[in-house]
Amino acid sequence: IPISGVSLWAQPPGGPVALGDLLVLSCAVAEARGPLSFSWHWGGSAVPLGTGPRLELHTGDEDSGHYQCQVTDGDSAAES
Repeated sequence: IPISGVSLWAQPPGGPVALGDLLVLSCAVAEARGPLSFSWHWGGSAVPLGTGPRLELHTGDEDSGHYQCQVTDGDSAAES
């Protein structure tokens, strides 16, 4: 079964986050088989910001942009 239904959500939800606030990004998978590995990427960078289904950021000027969660199970990969 390939990984499917990768979703990403933020806490606090919707809208801008003020400088210095805590932003929590979470990643979930609707369907997959086997152990999953998560990695977080920003702005298309190949270097991961973190691993695991959650990423916590204390926001700063340099944190604005597009965040992406990549999930792998050893056989397949999917991105949010």
